[in-house]
Amino acid sequence: MKSFAQATAALKRKLGPRVDVSEQGRWAASFDSSKISFLPDAVITPSKESEIGVVLALANKHRVPVTPRGRGTTLMGSAAPVQGGWVIDMLKLNKITIDADAGMAHVGAGATNANVARAAEAHGWFYPPDPSSREYCTIGGNIACNAGGMHGGKYGVTRDFVIALRGFLPTGEFVEWGTATKKFSAGYNLRDLWIGSEGMLGVVTGAVLKLVPQPAARWTLLTAFSDETAALGSARKLFRQRVQPAICEFLDRESVLCAERATGKTVFPGQEGRPVILLELAGTRGELEEIKPIVLAWARENSVAHKEATNRDEVEELWAVRRKCSGAMFELGDAKLNEDIVVPMKNYEEFARFIMQLKKKSKLPIPTFGHLADGNLHVNIMYHRVNRVETRAAEKAVQTLMETVVKLGGAISGEHGIGLAKTPFLRIQHSAAQVKAMVAVKKALDPLGILNPGKMFDVVRVWKYEKLKLHLPWDHK
Repeated sequence: MKSFAQATAALKRKLGPRVDVSEQGRWAASFDSSKISFLPDAVITPSKESEIGVVLALANKHRVPVTPRGRGTTLMGSAAPVQGGWVIDMLKLNKITIDADAGMAHVGAGATNANVARAAEAHGWFYPPDPSSREYCTIGGNIACNAGGMHGGKYGVTRDFVIALRGFLPTGEFVEWGTATKKFSAGYNLRDLWIGSEGMLGVVTGAVLKLVPQPAARWTLLTAFSDETAALGSARKLFRQRVQPAICEFLDRESVLCAERATGKTVFPGQEGRPVILLELAGTRGELEEIKPIVLAWARENSVAHKEATNRDEVEELWAVRRKCSGAMFELGDAKLNEDIVVPMKNYEEFARFIMQLKKKSKLPIPTFGHLADGNLHVNIMYHRVNRVETRAAEKAVQTLMETVVKLGGAISGEHGIGLAKTPFLRIQHSAAQVKAMVAVKKALDPLGILNPGKMFDVVRVWKYEKLKLHLPWDHK
Protein backbone atom coordinates (compact mmCIF):
# COMPACT_ATOMS: atom_id res chain seq x y z
CA MET A 1 0.00 0.00 0.00
CA LYS A 2 1.31 3.47 -0.91
CA SER A 3 2.83 5.60 1.87
CA PHE A 4 1.89 9.26 2.34
CA ALA A 5 4.59 10.16 4.88
CA GLN A 6 5.43 13.59 3.44
CA ALA A 7 1.79 14.68 3.32
CA THR A 8 1.20 13.34 6.82
CA ALA A 9 4.15 15.32 8.15
CA ALA A 10 2.68 18.48 6.59
CA LEU A 11 -0.69 17.65 8.17
CA LYS A 12 0.90 17.26 11.61
CA ARG A 13 2.47 20.68 11.26
CA LYS A 14 -0.97 22.17 10.64
CA LEU A 15 -3.10 20.25 13.15
CA GLY A 16 -0.57 18.94 15.66
CA PRO A 17 -2.14 16.69 18.33
CA ARG A 18 -5.26 16.18 16.22
CA VAL A 19 -3.18 13.83 14.03
CA ASP A 20 -2.49 10.37 15.44
CA VAL A 21 0.18 8.26 13.74
CA SER A 22 0.60 5.75 16.55
CA GLU A 23 0.32 2.08 15.68
CA GLN A 24 -2.51 1.59 18.17
CA GLY A 25 -4.52 4.57 16.90
CA ARG A 26 -4.09 3.61 13.26
CA TRP A 27 -5.04 -0.02 13.93
CA ALA A 28 -8.23 0.99 15.78
CA ALA A 29 -9.33 2.98 12.70
CA SER A 30 -8.31 0.29 10.21
CA PHE A 31 -11.59 -1.65 10.28
CA ASP A 32 -15.31 -1.35 10.89
CA SER A 33 -17.92 -4.01 11.62
CA SER A 34 -16.91 -5.86 8.46
CA LYS A 35 -13.77 -6.70 10.53
CA ILE A 36 -11.42 -6.46 7.55
CA SER A 37 -8.36 -4.36 8.38
CA PHE A 38 -6.58 -1.83 6.13
CA LEU A 39 -4.00 0.27 8.02
CA PRO A 40 -4.18 4.05 7.40
CA ASP A 41 -1.21 6.42 7.59
CA ALA A 42 -2.88 8.67 10.15
CA VAL A 43 -6.12 9.28 12.06
CA ILE A 44 -7.36 12.86 12.42
CA THR A 45 -9.82 13.71 15.21
CA PRO A 46 -11.05 17.26 14.58
CA SER A 47 -12.63 19.25 17.39
CA LYS A 48 -13.79 21.99 15.00
CA GLU A 49 -15.55 21.56 11.67
CA SER A 50 -13.10 23.92 9.95
CA GLU A 51 -10.28 21.45 10.57
CA ILE A 52 -11.93 19.03 8.15
CA GLY A 53 -11.56 21.60 5.40
CA VAL A 54 -7.84 21.82 6.20
CA VAL A 55 -7.49 18.04 5.98
CA LEU A 56 -9.31 17.76 2.66
CA ALA A 57 -7.49 20.69 1.04
CA LEU A 58 -4.15 19.14 1.95
CA ALA A 59 -5.32 15.69 0.86
CA ASN A 60 -6.20 17.10 -2.57
CA LYS A 61 -2.82 18.75 -2.87
CA HIS A 62 -1.00 15.48 -2.16
CA ARG A 63 -3.70 13.12 -3.52
CA VAL A 64 -4.10 11.31 -0.21
CA PRO A 65 -7.13 8.98 0.16
CA VAL A 66 -9.45 10.13 2.97
CA THR A 67 -12.02 7.93 4.73
CA PRO A 68 -14.65 9.61 6.98
CA ARG A 69 -15.54 7.55 10.03
CA GLY A 70 -18.09 7.60 12.82
CA ARG A 71 -18.09 4.71 15.27
CA GLY A 72 -17.47 2.08 12.58
CA THR A 73 -20.69 0.11 13.08
CA THR A 74 -21.22 -0.37 9.33
CA LEU A 75 -21.25 -4.02 8.26
CA MET A 76 -20.39 -3.33 4.63
CA GLY A 77 -16.79 -2.07 4.99
CA SER A 78 -17.88 1.49 4.16
CA ALA A 79 -15.59 2.96 6.85
CA ALA A 80 -12.58 0.71 6.18
CA PRO A 81 -9.64 2.69 4.66
CA VAL A 82 -9.10 0.21 1.86
CA GLN A 83 -6.46 2.41 0.14
CA GLY A 84 -4.79 3.62 3.33
CA GLY A 85 -4.20 7.35 3.60
CA TRP A 86 -6.02 9.31 6.28
CA VAL A 87 -9.08 8.55 8.41
CA ILE A 88 -11.18 11.44 9.76
CA ASP A 89 -12.72 10.44 13.11
CA MET A 90 -15.92 12.49 13.54
CA LEU A 91 -16.78 11.55 17.13
CA LYS A 92 -15.89 14.87 18.78
CA LEU A 93 -18.35 16.75 16.57
CA ASN A 94 -21.26 15.54 18.69
CA LYS A 95 -23.20 18.61 19.82
CA ILE A 96 -27.01 18.26 20.01
CA THR A 97 -29.42 21.19 20.27
CA ILE A 98 -33.20 20.69 20.24
CA ASP A 99 -35.45 23.42 18.84
CA ALA A 100 -38.53 22.42 20.82
CA ASP A 101 -40.78 24.98 19.15
CA ALA A 102 -39.95 23.97 15.57
CA GLY A 103 -39.56 20.24 16.28
CA MET A 104 -36.03 20.10 14.92
CA ALA A 105 -32.71 18.75 16.17
CA HIS A 106 -29.45 20.51 15.25
CA VAL A 107 -26.79 17.82 15.57
CA GLY A 108 -23.13 17.21 14.87
CA ALA A 109 -22.18 14.26 12.68
CA GLY A 110 -20.53 12.49 15.62
CA ALA A 111 -23.65 12.48 17.82
CA THR A 112 -25.03 9.00 18.39
CA ASN A 113 -28.47 8.06 17.18
CA ALA A 114 -29.61 7.13 20.70
CA ASN A 115 -28.43 10.41 22.23
CA VAL A 116 -30.35 12.37 19.60
CA ALA A 117 -33.46 10.30 20.37
CA ARG A 118 -33.05 10.85 24.12
CA ALA A 119 -32.51 14.59 23.70
CA ALA A 120 -35.64 14.80 21.54
CA GLU A 121 -37.67 12.77 24.04
CA ALA A 122 -36.71 15.14 26.86
CA HIS A 123 -38.58 17.86 24.96
CA GLY A 124 -41.59 15.67 24.08
CA TRP A 125 -40.38 14.84 20.56
CA PHE A 126 -39.52 11.57 18.84
CA TYR A 127 -36.70 10.74 16.40
CA PRO A 128 -37.83 7.46 14.79
CA PRO A 129 -34.85 6.06 12.78
CA ASP A 130 -33.45 3.36 15.07
CA PRO A 131 -30.70 1.06 13.71
CA SER A 132 -29.94 -1.89 15.99
CA SER A 133 -26.59 -0.24 16.83
CA ARG A 134 -28.32 3.02 17.81
CA GLU A 135 -26.43 3.32 21.13
CA TYR A 136 -23.16 3.51 19.16
CA CYS A 137 -23.81 4.53 15.54
CA THR A 138 -23.52 8.20 14.61
CA ILE A 139 -25.86 10.50 12.75
CA GLY A 140 -23.14 11.11 10.15
CA GLY A 141 -22.92 7.37 9.52
CA ASN A 142 -26.72 7.08 9.45
CA ILE A 143 -26.83 9.77 6.78
CA ALA A 144 -23.99 8.15 4.83
CA CYS A 145 -25.91 4.88 4.37
CA ASN A 146 -29.48 6.20 4.76
CA ALA A 147 -30.01 4.03 7.84
CA GLY A 148 -33.45 2.77 8.79
CA GLY A 149 -34.49 0.47 11.60
CA MET A 150 -37.60 -1.11 13.01
CA HIS A 151 -39.75 2.03 12.85
CA GLY A 152 -39.10 2.51 9.13
CA GLY A 153 -42.38 1.08 7.89
CA LYS A 154 -44.52 3.72 9.60
CA TYR A 155 -42.17 6.66 9.98
CA GLY A 156 -39.56 6.28 7.25
CA VAL A 157 -35.75 6.16 7.18
CA THR A 158 -33.01 8.73 7.77
CA ARG A 159 -33.60 10.49 4.44
CA ASP A 160 -37.17 11.29 5.53
CA PHE A 161 -35.88 13.21 8.57
CA VAL A 162 -32.98 15.23 7.16
CA ILE A 163 -34.03 18.85 6.68
CA ALA A 164 -30.58 20.29 5.97
CA LEU A 165 -26.93 19.25 5.84
CA ARG A 166 -23.61 21.00 6.09
CA GLY A 167 -20.09 19.80 5.49
CA PHE A 168 -17.20 19.84 3.07
CA LEU A 169 -16.76 18.87 -0.53
CA PRO A 170 -13.83 16.53 -1.26
CA THR A 171 -11.89 19.63 -2.34
CA GLY A 172 -12.13 21.10 1.19
CA GLU A 173 -14.78 23.72 0.34
CA PHE A 174 -17.52 24.28 2.92
CA VAL A 175 -21.13 23.83 1.74
CA GLU A 176 -24.64 23.87 3.19
CA TRP A 177 -27.51 21.98 1.55
CA GLY A 178 -30.79 23.48 2.75
CA THR A 179 -31.58 25.41 5.90
CA ALA A 180 -33.63 24.99 9.08
CA THR A 181 -36.99 25.62 7.41
CA LYS A 182 -39.82 23.24 6.57
CA LYS A 183 -39.74 24.30 2.93
CA PHE A 184 -36.75 24.83 0.65
CA SER A 185 -36.85 24.91 -3.12
CA ALA A 186 -33.84 26.95 -4.17
CA GLY A 187 -31.63 25.12 -6.64
CA TYR A 188 -30.66 21.46 -7.06
CA ASN A 189 -31.42 19.12 -4.17
CA LEU A 190 -27.83 18.11 -3.43
CA ARG A 191 -28.81 17.35 0.16
CA ASP A 192 -30.46 14.12 -0.92
CA LEU A 193 -27.51 13.35 -3.20
CA TRP A 194 -25.25 13.24 -0.15
CA ILE A 195 -27.67 11.06 1.83
CA GLY A 196 -26.77 7.43 1.10
CA SER A 197 -23.57 8.35 -0.76
CA GLU A 198 -21.46 6.59 1.90
CA GLY A 199 -19.05 9.48 2.39
CA MET A 200 -17.93 9.44 -1.24
CA LEU A 201 -19.31 12.84 -2.31
CA GLY A 202 -18.60 14.93 0.77
CA VAL A 203 -18.00 14.86 4.52
CA VAL A 204 -21.13 15.59 6.57
CA THR A 205 -20.28 17.62 9.67
CA GLY A 206 -23.78 18.49 10.87
CA ALA A 207 -27.47 18.18 10.12
CA VAL A 208 -30.87 19.59 10.95
CA LEU A 209 -33.24 16.70 11.65
CA LYS A 210 -37.04 16.65 11.68
CA LEU A 211 -38.72 15.38 14.85
CA VAL A 212 -42.28 14.08 15.32
CA PRO A 213 -44.47 14.10 18.44
CA GLN A 214 -43.96 11.28 20.91
CA PRO A 215 -46.71 8.64 20.63
CA ALA A 216 -49.03 8.85 23.62
CA ALA A 217 -49.57 5.08 23.79
CA ARG A 218 -47.99 1.82 22.61
CA TRP A 219 -49.20 -1.78 22.46
CA THR A 220 -47.21 -4.94 21.72
CA LEU A 221 -48.38 -8.29 20.33
CA LEU A 222 -46.37 -11.42 19.48
CA THR A 223 -47.84 -13.95 17.03
CA ALA A 224 -46.67 -17.39 15.83
CA PHE A 225 -47.44 -19.06 12.49
CA SER A 226 -47.35 -22.54 11.00
CA ASP A 227 -44.57 -21.66 8.55
CA GLU A 228 -42.80 -18.72 6.89
CA THR A 229 -45.13 -18.52 3.89
CA ALA A 230 -48.15 -18.34 6.19
CA ALA A 231 -46.47 -15.64 8.29
CA LEU A 232 -45.58 -13.39 5.37
CA GLY A 233 -48.93 -13.93 3.70
CA SER A 234 -50.71 -13.06 6.94
CA ALA A 235 -48.74 -9.84 7.26
CA ARG A 236 -50.05 -8.79 3.85
CA LYS A 237 -53.59 -9.46 5.03
CA LEU A 238 -53.05 -7.16 7.99
CA PHE A 239 -51.63 -4.35 5.86
CA ARG A 240 -54.60 -4.66 3.47
CA GLN A 241 -56.80 -3.57 6.38
CA ARG A 242 -54.87 -0.28 6.44
CA VAL A 243 -53.23 -1.17 9.74
CA GLN A 244 -49.85 0.56 9.89
CA PRO A 245 -47.83 -0.81 12.82
CA ALA A 246 -45.03 1.30 14.25
CA ILE A 247 -42.99 -1.93 14.24
CA CYS A 248 -43.62 -5.22 12.45
CA GLU A 249 -40.71 -7.62 12.95
CA PHE A 250 -40.53 -11.10 11.42
CA LEU A 251 -38.33 -14.01 12.57
CA ASP A 252 -38.23 -17.30 10.69
CA ARG A 253 -37.99 -20.72 12.35
CA GLU A 254 -34.19 -20.83 12.44
CA SER A 255 -34.00 -17.34 13.98
CA VAL A 256 -36.55 -18.28 16.66
CA LEU A 257 -34.83 -21.56 17.51
CA CYS A 258 -31.49 -19.78 17.90
CA ALA A 259 -33.08 -17.17 20.17
CA GLU A 260 -34.87 -19.82 22.23
CA ARG A 261 -31.63 -21.71 22.80
CA ALA A 262 -29.83 -18.47 23.68
CA THR A 263 -32.45 -17.38 26.23
CA GLY A 264 -33.35 -20.85 27.49
CA LYS A 265 -37.02 -19.97 27.04
CA THR A 266 -39.63 -21.15 24.56
CA VAL A 267 -41.52 -18.27 22.98
CA PHE A 268 -44.78 -20.22 22.84
CA PRO A 269 -44.79 -23.43 24.95
CA GLY A 270 -45.74 -26.35 22.75
CA GLN A 271 -44.98 -24.33 19.61
CA GLU A 272 -41.17 -24.45 19.67
CA GLY A 273 -39.39 -22.91 16.69
CA ARG A 274 -42.45 -21.41 15.05
CA PRO A 275 -41.87 -18.31 12.89
CA VAL A 276 -43.15 -15.22 14.65
CA ILE A 277 -44.24 -11.66 13.92
CA LEU A 278 -43.78 -9.05 16.64
CA LEU A 279 -46.08 -6.05 16.30
CA GLU A 280 -46.06 -2.70 18.05
CA LEU A 281 -48.80 -0.14 17.57
CA ALA A 282 -48.12 3.48 18.47
CA GLY A 283 -50.34 6.53 18.43
CA THR A 284 -53.01 8.22 20.51
CA ARG A 285 -54.94 6.14 23.01
CA GLY A 286 -58.04 6.56 20.87
CA GLU A 287 -56.25 5.28 17.78
CA LEU A 288 -54.97 2.21 19.61
CA GLU A 289 -58.39 1.40 21.05
CA GLU A 290 -59.77 1.48 17.52
CA ILE A 291 -57.00 -0.61 15.92
CA LYS A 292 -56.35 -3.23 18.63
CA PRO A 293 -59.58 -5.21 18.01
CA ILE A 294 -58.72 -5.39 14.28
CA VAL A 295 -55.23 -6.73 15.03
CA LEU A 296 -56.46 -9.24 17.62
CA ALA A 297 -59.10 -10.54 15.19
CA TRP A 298 -56.37 -10.91 12.56
CA ALA A 299 -54.18 -12.82 15.03
CA ARG A 300 -57.00 -15.19 16.03
CA GLU A 301 -57.81 -15.92 12.39
CA ASN A 302 -54.27 -16.32 11.00
CA SER A 303 -51.80 -17.29 13.72
CA VAL A 304 -51.38 -20.54 15.63
CA ALA A 305 -50.68 -18.64 18.86
CA HIS A 306 -50.49 -15.06 20.09
CA LYS A 307 -49.93 -13.10 23.27
CA GLU A 308 -50.03 -9.42 24.11
CA ALA A 309 -48.02 -7.46 26.65
CA THR A 310 -49.95 -5.82 29.47
CA ASN A 311 -46.98 -4.12 31.17
CA ARG A 312 -43.38 -3.03 30.50
CA ASP A 313 -41.83 -6.25 31.82
CA GLU A 314 -43.96 -8.31 29.46
CA VAL A 315 -42.97 -6.03 26.58
CA GLU A 316 -39.29 -6.64 27.34
CA GLU A 317 -39.89 -10.39 27.51
CA LEU A 318 -41.50 -10.36 24.07
CA TRP A 319 -38.65 -8.28 22.65
CA ALA A 320 -35.97 -10.64 24.00
CA VAL A 321 -36.48 -13.08 21.15
CA ARG A 322 -35.83 -10.35 18.58
CA ARG A 323 -32.75 -8.95 20.32
CA LYS A 324 -31.09 -12.32 20.85
CA CYS A 325 -31.61 -13.94 17.47
CA SER A 326 -28.77 -12.35 15.47
CA GLY A 327 -25.90 -13.12 17.83
CA ALA A 328 -27.33 -16.56 18.60
CA MET A 329 -27.02 -17.54 14.93
CA PHE A 330 -23.30 -18.20 15.32
CA GLU A 331 -24.18 -21.62 16.75
CA LEU A 332 -25.00 -22.45 13.10
CA GLY A 333 -21.60 -21.37 11.72
CA ASP A 334 -18.60 -19.19 12.54
CA ALA A 335 -19.10 -16.92 9.51
CA LYS A 336 -22.08 -14.96 8.27
CA LEU A 337 -23.01 -13.18 5.05
CA ASN A 338 -25.51 -10.67 6.44
CA GLU A 339 -27.60 -9.23 3.61
CA ASP A 340 -30.23 -6.51 4.14
CA ILE A 341 -32.33 -6.98 1.02
CA VAL A 342 -35.75 -5.44 0.28
CA VAL A 343 -38.69 -7.35 -1.19
CA PRO A 344 -41.92 -5.80 -2.56
CA MET A 345 -44.88 -6.72 -0.38
CA LYS A 346 -46.72 -8.39 -3.27
CA ASN A 347 -43.90 -10.96 -3.52
CA TYR A 348 -43.55 -11.86 0.18
CA GLU A 349 -44.83 -15.43 -0.17
CA GLU A 350 -42.76 -16.08 -3.30
CA PHE A 351 -39.67 -14.87 -1.45
CA ALA A 352 -40.42 -17.16 1.51
CA ARG A 353 -40.61 -20.15 -0.85
CA PHE A 354 -37.36 -19.07 -2.54
CA ILE A 355 -35.48 -18.96 0.78
CA MET A 356 -36.65 -22.49 1.60
CA GLN A 357 -35.35 -23.68 -1.79
CA LEU A 358 -32.06 -21.82 -1.27
CA LYS A 359 -31.53 -23.57 2.06
CA LYS A 360 -32.07 -26.96 0.48
CA LYS A 361 -29.87 -26.27 -2.54
CA SER A 362 -26.98 -24.72 -0.58
CA LYS A 363 -27.32 -27.12 2.37
CA LEU A 364 -26.65 -24.13 4.62
CA PRO A 365 -28.65 -22.56 7.45
CA ILE A 366 -30.10 -19.23 6.29
CA PRO A 367 -31.95 -17.66 9.23
CA THR A 368 -33.95 -14.65 8.10
CA PHE A 369 -35.55 -11.85 10.07
CA GLY A 370 -36.41 -8.21 9.54
CA HIS A 371 -38.86 -5.40 9.02
CA LEU A 372 -42.06 -6.52 7.29
CA ALA A 373 -43.67 -3.09 7.30
CA ASP A 374 -41.18 -1.95 4.65
CA GLY A 375 -39.99 -5.29 3.24
CA ASN A 376 -36.42 -4.92 4.54
CA LEU A 377 -35.31 -8.44 5.50
CA HIS A 378 -31.96 -9.54 6.91
CA VAL A 379 -30.91 -12.79 5.26
CA ASN A 380 -28.04 -14.45 7.13
CA ILE A 381 -26.12 -17.10 5.19
CA MET A 382 -24.25 -19.09 7.85
CA TYR A 383 -21.22 -21.26 7.14
CA HIS A 384 -17.88 -22.43 8.57
CA ARG A 385 -15.00 -20.46 7.08
CA VAL A 386 -12.51 -23.37 7.14
CA ASN A 387 -14.95 -25.62 5.28
CA ARG A 388 -14.27 -24.98 1.57
CA VAL A 389 -17.46 -26.71 0.46
CA GLU A 390 -19.58 -24.51 2.74
CA THR A 391 -17.64 -21.37 1.74
CA ARG A 392 -18.26 -22.00 -1.96
CA ALA A 393 -21.90 -22.78 -1.25
CA ALA A 394 -22.26 -19.48 0.65
CA GLU A 395 -20.72 -17.52 -2.25
CA LYS A 396 -23.14 -19.12 -4.71
CA ALA A 397 -26.08 -18.60 -2.34
CA VAL A 398 -25.49 -14.87 -1.92
CA GLN A 399 -25.19 -14.42 -5.69
CA THR A 400 -28.47 -16.30 -6.24
CA LEU A 401 -30.11 -14.26 -3.47
CA MET A 402 -29.19 -10.94 -5.05
CA GLU A 403 -30.25 -12.00 -8.55
CA THR A 404 -33.59 -13.26 -7.27
CA VAL A 405 -34.30 -10.18 -5.16
CA VAL A 406 -33.81 -7.91 -8.18
CA LYS A 407 -35.99 -10.18 -10.35
CA LEU A 408 -38.72 -9.84 -7.73
CA GLY A 409 -38.52 -6.07 -8.06
CA GLY A 410 -36.58 -5.56 -4.85
CA ALA A 411 -33.30 -4.00 -3.73
CA ILE A 412 -29.92 -5.49 -2.81
CA SER A 413 -29.71 -3.16 0.20
CA GLY A 414 -32.29 -1.35 2.28
CA GLU A 415 -30.21 0.32 4.99
CA HIS A 416 -26.62 -0.98 5.01
CA GLY A 417 -25.43 0.51 1.72
CA ILE A 418 -22.87 -0.95 -0.68
CA GLY A 419 -19.45 -0.24 0.83
CA LEU A 420 -17.05 -3.05 -0.05
CA ALA A 421 -19.23 -6.04 0.74
CA LYS A 422 -21.95 -5.47 -1.86
CA THR A 423 -19.76 -4.25 -4.71
CA PRO A 424 -20.09 -7.57 -6.62
CA PHE A 425 -23.85 -7.00 -6.81
CA LEU A 426 -24.20 -3.31 -7.68
CA ARG A 427 -24.46 -4.05 -11.39
CA ILE A 428 -27.21 -6.60 -10.78
CA GLN A 429 -29.31 -3.74 -9.41
CA HIS A 430 -28.19 -0.99 -11.80
CA SER A 431 -27.76 -0.86 -15.56
CA ALA A 432 -24.52 0.27 -17.19
CA ALA A 433 -26.09 3.68 -17.87
CA GLN A 434 -27.10 4.09 -14.23
CA VAL A 435 -23.66 3.17 -12.92
CA LYS A 436 -22.08 5.51 -15.49
CA ALA A 437 -24.26 8.36 -14.20
CA MET A 438 -23.23 7.68 -10.60
CA VAL A 439 -19.55 7.56 -11.56
CA ALA A 440 -19.98 10.89 -13.40
CA VAL A 441 -21.39 12.50 -10.24
CA LYS A 442 -18.47 11.14 -8.23
CA LYS A 443 -15.97 12.58 -10.71
CA ALA A 444 -17.73 15.95 -10.79
CA LEU A 445 -17.63 16.40 -7.01
CA ASP A 446 -14.38 14.53 -6.32
CA PRO A 447 -12.23 14.98 -9.44
CA LEU A 448 -9.12 13.45 -7.85
CA GLY A 449 -11.04 10.54 -6.33
CA ILE A 450 -9.65 11.01 -2.82
CA LEU A 451 -12.81 10.65 -0.73
CA ASN A 452 -13.56 7.11 0.48
CA PRO A 453 -12.03 5.52 -2.64
CA GLY A 454 -12.32 1.85 -3.53
CA LYS A 455 -15.95 1.62 -2.46
CA MET A 456 -19.17 0.92 -4.36
CA PHE A 457 -17.83 0.75 -7.94
CA ASP A 458 -14.66 -1.39 -7.57
CA VAL A 459 -15.58 -5.05 -7.11
CA VAL A 460 -14.28 -6.55 -3.84
CA ARG A 461 -15.14 -10.06 -2.67
CA VAL A 462 -14.93 -9.59 1.07
CA TRP A 463 -15.47 -13.25 1.90
CA LYS A 464 -12.00 -13.96 0.55
CA TYR A 465 -10.39 -11.75 3.23
CA GLU A 466 -9.39 -13.04 6.65
CA LYS A 467 -11.56 -11.34 9.25
CA LEU A 468 -10.31 -10.02 12.59
CA LYS A 469 -11.34 -12.19 15.51
CA LEU A 470 -12.71 -9.66 17.96
CA HIS A 471 -15.98 -8.71 19.64
CA LEU A 472 -17.11 -5.14 19.15
CA PRO A 473 -19.30 -3.40 21.76
CA TRP A 474 -22.30 -3.31 19.41
CA ASP A 475 -22.02 -6.94 18.27
CA HIS A 476 -25.10 -8.88 19.31
CA LYS A 477 -24.32 -11.14 22.25
